Amino acid sequence: MMKKKSIPASKPSLMLFLCQIVSALDVPLDSKLLEELSQPPTITQQSPKDYIVDPRENIVIQCEAKGKPPPSFSWTRNGTHFDIDKDAQVTMKPNSGTLVINIMNGGKAEAYEGVYQCTARNERGAAISNNIVIRPSRSPLWTKEKLEPNHVREGDSLVLHCRPPVGLPPPIIFWMDNAFQRLPQSERVSQGLNGDLYFSNVQPEDTREDYICYARFNHTQTIQQKQPISVKVVSMDSLNDTIAANLSDTDIYGAKPVTERQPVLLTPTGSTSTKVELRGNVLLLECIAAGLPTPVIRWTKEGGELPANRTFFENFKKTLKIIDVSEADSGNYKCTARNVLGSVHHVISVTVKAAPYWITAPRNLVLSPGEDGTLICRANGNPKPSISWLANGVPIAIAPEDPSRKVDGDTIIFSHVQERSSAVYQCNASNEYGYLLANAFVNVLAEPPRILTPANKLYQVIADSPALLDCAYFGSPKPEIEWFKGAKGSILRGNEYIFHDNGTLEIPVAQKDSTGTYTCVARNELGKIQNEVHLEIKDPTMIIKQPEYTVVQRYSQVSFECIIKHDSTLLPTVVWLKDNDELPDDERFLVGKDNLTIMNVTDKDDGTYTCVVNTTLDSVSASAVLTVVARPNPPFDLELTGQLERSIDLSWTPGDENNSPITNFVIEYEDGLHEPGVWHYQTEVPGTQTTVQLKLSPYVNYSFRVIAVNKIGRSQPSEPSQQYLTKSANPDENPANVQGIGSEPDNLVITWESLTGFQSNGPGLQYKVSWRQKDVDDEWTSVIVANVSKYIVSGTPTFVPYEIKVQALNDLGYAPEPSEVIGHSGEDLPMVAPGNVQVHVINSTLAKVHWDPVPLKTVRGHLQGYKVYYWKVQSLSRRSRRHVEKKILTFRGNKTFGMLPGLEPYSSYKLNVRVVNGKGEGPASPDKVFKTPEGVPSSPSFLKITNPTLDSLTLEWGSPTHPNGVLTSYILKFQPINNTHELGPLVEIRIPANESTLILKNLNYSTRYKFYFNAQTSVGSGSQITEEAVTIMDEAMASRQVDIATQGWFIGLMCAVALLILILLIVCFIRRNKGGKYPVKEKEDAHADPEIQPMKEDDGTFGEYRLFSFVSSAPF
Repeated sequence: MMKKKSIPASKPSLMLFLCQIVSALDVPLDSKLLEELSQPPTITQQSPKDYIVDPRENIVIQCEAKGKPPPSFSWTRNGTHFDIDKDAQVTMKPNSGTLVINIMNGGKAEAYEGVYQCTARNERGAAISNNIVIRPSRSPLWTKEKLEPNHVREGDSLVLHCRPPVGLPPPIIFWMDNAFQRLPQSERVSQGLNGDLYFSNVQPEDTREDYICYARFNHTQTIQQKQPISVKVVSMDSLNDTIAANLSDTDIYGAKPVTERQPVLLTPTGSTSTKVELRGNVLLLECIAAGLPTPVIRWTKEGGELPANRTFFENFKKTLKIIDVSEADSGNYKCTARNVLGSVHHVISVTVKAAPYWITAPRNLVLSPGEDGTLICRANGNPKPSISWLANGVPIAIAPEDPSRKVDGDTIIFSHVQERSSAVYQCNASNEYGYLLANAFVNVLAEPPRILTPANKLYQVIADSPALLDCAYFGSPKPEIEWFKGAKGSILRGNEYIFHDNGTLEIPVAQKDSTGTYTCVARNELGKIQNEVHLEIKDPTMIIKQPEYTVVQRYSQVSFECIIKHDSTLLPTVVWLKDNDELPDDERFLVGKDNLTIMNVTDKDDGTYTCVVNTTLDSVSASAVLTVVARPNPPFDLELTGQLERSIDLSWTPGDENNSPITNFVIEYEDGLHEPGVWHYQTEVPGTQTTVQLKLSPYVNYSFRVIAVNKIGRSQPSEPSQQYLTKSANPDENPANVQGIGSEPDNLVITWESLTGFQSNGPGLQYKVSWRQKDVDDEWTSVIVANVSKYIVSGTPTFVPYEIKVQALNDLGYAPEPSEVIGHSGEDLPMVAPGNVQVHVINSTLAKVHWDPVPLKTVRGHLQGYKVYYWKVQSLSRRSRRHVEKKILTFRGNKTFGMLPGLEPYSSYKLNVRVVNGKGEGPASPDKVFKTPEGVPSSPSFLKITNPTLDSLTLEWGSPTHPNGVLTSYILKFQPINNTHELGPLVEIRIPANESTLILKNLNYSTRYKFYFNAQTSVGSGSQITEEAVTIMDEAMASRQVDIATQGWFIGLMCAVALLILILLIVCFIRRNKGGKYPVKEKEDAHADPEIQPMKEDDGTFGEYRLFSFVSSAPF
């Protein structure tokens, strides 16, 4: 695969360089080239400028450098040569300038304090290190002092001074007690930047004897402890008791109570102060105030805003912290301490100074003989730093002269350099806050061209992508680079190519025709060299079926597809990611060739799934989001508020909706007093609502629960709310479905639906049952019954109307006045039969019956209708009696007529009529006789055709099962049927009704006939029955055919024909397989047997076959 070796100058280079250049040459980091090229020393590693060492360990002062030839090292100490050979405690590491001072074997760190500088030198120049100041760390003990206890009045301020010993570096301060527990700090009590502990006001709980200041010296890993400080807070109550004990009764005494005080600054003091900080450091400003109540600190910057993103408040806003300060942060910062009694402020004037910092640091310069170049050293600071130059570690003013060199302030100009101009130059930028030192060499080289890219290197690139062909080179003077394609190709030019300064050839959009061999040629005045590389273009990898956004329910299965297309010479690998990370280590995730399947999906599977396809040349990906939905989690934190007698407010917190918005909440209630454990629907609200006012009923011990609903389903119910028992009250409603129906002729049964315990509204539920006879009684008769649902009134007249009402009551009173209903006492059987029954016969199967209604008083109940009983007495055609089967028709309501369908023709019937009420049927009316007229008969019971001859057939039949009148005759129709099932002329014969057989003569032999047969009355013809039959064929012909079929020669002939046909089929199959054709049809026609031809041409006439056949057909 191709690798980038260089890109345009506007972007960072991917190549490592031995040095940076200003002019034309750079030296690649090529090991073989570096072994051959001379190079001045370069410092690669050194100790920090301010180097604090542990006095108990060996001192290691680092100095590493590189160069060609390898440099030698020397040191100065406090400005003079440091001869390490004369000090047995000091050694220098091999092939290095690093010093090791042996302290652990008797050396004293203090003896080696000083300023050290390292010099690395070879024949091309000398590089120097920074001035390294070596100082041993110090952690001195606390000076002993006598600490007096602090007695402080409650509410006063207090400062406990730490005053730690001066160490190197300064210690970290913290306050603890004897149990090594950090003392709690707050807005009232806090530690200042100087380590002191400040009390804005003291409280009785501040009394203790173990306020201990600790100093931790990190460099030596030691902790020093100050002697404990005692604080005694004197409260006003105890002070008054003390004064009272020492004064007489006549003295006026009493300390003033704790008084509030306005803020006073404890630090800093005064109204203004100044602060100097260096650029890039952290600015810390502090204000701590006394006062009661405890003051609150606020910070502002006069004439500006505090810098965003760099400002932080610490120590309960008593410390303002600004990181990475710059000159723009200079100004006046105001802290204001405020409480309810007033405020105080302090202004800190901040000046930001700056140690030197680089604007342009000098960079190494590699030149060819005769070339020009410059070294530039530009720095800034506050105050502005001074610039000085050194050559090989010596001030340039006293260094050996070089005619090619000219110093112009912060710039050294080189003109027409020679190899002897090689040297290392140092730039020093310094002001009162520090210095910067930079080494930059000038290396003058004369080298013929070299190509560092391996020969015949193969580059593989995806089509339509950039192709970068390397030609890493070196030479001095800088070589010119040319590119060619193919063995005899011309020099490459044009817009389709980009030529980079480092020799790389770029083809911005490589196509298939870009494949081939490319030649790079490098030349300068000292020589010429060339190198070949090869380019192959591959098809891009594509995802042709991408994973798609999917929404699934929890515990289901989901699959993502990722079908790819790629270059056949590249081996792709497919990796699936979840949220740009590896898939979970879970056996539910199944990665197939073209898909990812997740079994038993859970909520944690929610996220973005990415299919990443990698080859050695390219990478493509496609993502899809999986949203796992489920029923909502149950609501929680149910709370009841606004409790009233008939309403209450319920609020809740929704549970997780599980990626499917909650559409509504269902509120249910439990009545713990009457139906514990049973939950009832109360109401429901939209999914955006989390509070509802619920209507309540009296005398109910309510608990509520909430169920969340989304498109997937209902959540589990929430935990029940707290219980709420409503007060008792009169019933709000009366029983429903009040009825009055007698069960006996002399009673009235009053029933109703009892109220539930929920509806009772209080204890002692009863019912007041009232009744009176309608339009007869003026006064109500009433009785109070227990919590039942029925009351029976006895001794009533039969079936009379009553006005009835049932009223609920409990221990607190009655329900509203109930509405009245009408009931009736018990029914008795009707007393009278309907009169004037008349029958009108409409046709042979239908009759209409009429009757007069009975008087309503005789019904003695609710009139339900009339019943007509009717039955067939006998058939008029047969005069035979049979079992009487009565039929009943009921006509609802006060109807006085009805239709009697389904009667049998030509029959005698009887009927009677009875009135019906809720108790039963009344007496029957006298039987009424009526007759039905004749109708058409049913089909004959059977039709048989027997005794077929050459020209006759015998027909037998049975009379109709239901003649429905007097038979007058039978009608026979028949017609022949030819071989094509066509019907011939129809012949009709009328037969007397008393006949049951018939012989048909003069028929054609061997002919099929179809017969149609039906009976007739005076009304008309009945349904017909059909049959088919065939006359037999001629006996001589039948005998001849039988003889032929039984002859041996005929059987042999048939076998020969069969064998011949088999042979022909085999030959045809063989010739067909050889591509030939065989005229089978023609052969078969030529060899057709005349014996198997039809005996008579099928001309549509009826053949005279002698063979007899009989076919029976069901009647229609």
